[in-house]
Amino acid sequence: VQLQASGGGLVQPGGSLRLSCVASGSMFSGTIMGWYRQAPGKERELVAQINTGGDSNYADSVKGRFTISRDNALLTLYLQMNSLKPEDTAVYYCNARSIYSGINYWGRGTLVTVSS
Repeated sequence: VQLQASGGGLVQPGGSLRLSCVASGSMFSGTIMGWYRQAPGKERELVAQINTGGDSNYADSVKGRFTISRDNALLTLYLQMNSLKPEDTAVYYCNARSIYSGINYWGRGTLVTVSS
């Protein structure tokens, strides 16, 4: 599985961005998908995750502001980010974990910078 994330950029505090992650391969529907982020000097952390049935969970820091979704027909994962804060600044990574093998796949990150 190859993952290609896009949609990052520079946004002012309070603004919005939508990240997308397009997956190659036919196993998309059999994966738990997630967004992680890594800020400078910090460890990578889970932002949001969505399972094959569409159930999602979020880090406490983004609850109520971010929404994760997936389109299995388009092999695409999304992260709608609203009310962005400077502390959301990080490189965001798309992750796919096969429910059959447990193997994790990572895409190249996309940088989100929240600054005035």
